[in-house]
Order: sequence, then C-alpha cells, then structure tokens
Amino acid sequence: MNLRPLNDRLIVKPLPKEEVTKSGIIIPETADNSNPLQGKVLAVGPGAIKDGQRIAMDVKPGDTVMYKGGYGSDKVKIDGEEYLILSEYEIIAIVEN
Repeated sequence: MNLRPLNDRLIVKPLPKEEVTKSGIIIPETADNSNPLQGKVLAVGPGAIKDGQRIAMDVKPGDTVMYKGGYGSDKVKIDGEEYLILSEYEIIAIVEN
C-alpha cells in the first residue's frame, strides 16, 4: 500500500465484525451498526498543526483502535482491499491487551 496520511489522519484496515457471539448467537448483517467498530492502524500522519506547533498523534502503526462507523470516514480500495482514512478525533479508544 502506497498511502501516506497527512496531518492528523490515519489509515486503518477494518477488522471483520463478529458474526457469532461467544454464546453462539448469530448476528445478522441487518443488525444495528451504531456500535463501535475495530480496525488495525497501518499508518499515521505527523499530527495536526495548532498555533504553529505540531501536535503529536496518540495512536501509532500496529495499534488496534475502536472507531464509530458512519459517513465521516473515507473508504478507499487498493488492490481489492478496503481501507479507511480517518481523522484522529474519529478514534474513540485504543484496544489494549
């Protein structure tokens, strides 16, 4: 992938949604999509500029993050793979193991 995000943007590879819960309940595709989604951060920009100073990013490549799905993110398809270009403010959490 030859994408380099700018400013406070990052490139995320969405992780597949769970289709079956741990208790065996099957979740249909028409289920409510308002729950946060997860993805793997592949690249991050250098950070936004405020008052002439660069603000460091809180996320880094390799992090698994939670983000809200919706119309705000930009989807791109490269070599048949789908990626998201998100702003850092669209990330709601970093998943830590």
